[in-house]
Amino acid sequence: MGYERGLFLYNGNAGSDNMEQKLSQTLPVISKAIKKLTVIQTESIEEAKDSCKDFADQVDIIIILGGDGTLYECINSLAPLKRRPIIAVLPGGTCNDFSRILSIPQNLYQAAEAIISGEAVKIDIGKTSDKYFLNFWGVGLVSETSLNIDEEQKKNFGVLSYFMSTLKTVNQAEPFTYKIVADDKVYEGESVMILVLNGKFIGTREFPIPTININDGKFDVLVIKNSTLATLRELLSMNRPTTNTEELTELTYFQASTLAISTNQQKAVDMDGEIDGVTPANIEILPRHIQMIGKL
Repeated sequence: MGYERGLFLYNGNAGSDNMEQKLSQTLPVISKAIKKLTVIQTESIEEAKDSCKDFADQVDIIIILGGDGTLYECINSLAPLKRRPIIAVLPGGTCNDFSRILSIPQNLYQAAEAIISGEAVKIDIGKTSDKYFLNFWGVGLVSETSLNIDEEQKKNFGVLSYFMSTLKTVNQAEPFTYKIVADDKVYEGESVMILVLNGKFIGTREFPIPTININDGKFDVLVIKNSTLATLRELLSMNRPTTNTEELTELTYFQASTLAISTNQQKAVDMDGEIDGVTPANIEILPRHIQMIGKL
């Protein structure tokens, strides 16, 4: 697919030791499909966000070379706009979870080829207050895990750092009381983690929930009651067609398009791997709000 005008964004401060190699794998491929391509090397997240807003009404497509954090910030710049160009993501981060949902190869050269030959698909995004998320909204273990990540570990060990942090957090997990008003139903109880899922990957791991769909106009909500092996077994069982989710005892699962979530103590919120906000929160889904290159 060819485009008249495009913007290629990359963070010059992120992984600068191999950025030249990343650019050599992607730019020559991408430039073949775009008649007029503007390339911007950003030095901060703020500059990346500003560039997205400045070019949104001037280009047909924005290609982002970066990880989930960079994509999250760019989406938050573009989602409120009336004119939103197509977005393509080249996986240049640690986990690249949302690129996996869109079936974008993790090899950068192959990802670039997939982008120029791919089609734009309309996808849902989540909105809470004035913030937006593509992949997930979560409190409890998921946000505590993000807070516990050692940045030096992350730099040296990548995805492994998330699992090291999770193990450390699980040992310290304490339940909290919650109330969720989901569409016309109310859920209450104790939990160690609440996940509002639009996508299906967190930390490169795919959730075994076949109903998750990024353009069905619904969130898949998981309330994890305990951090035990029994909970893990129940979660894995959800991939079997014979499992009745209403009979699960260690977790609660349902779908909804609007949510009001409150907790007995203020909890930090993790959106797409970024700590951003606290409970209580009102969340809604914006059906097919943006277009991204990929396959569903």
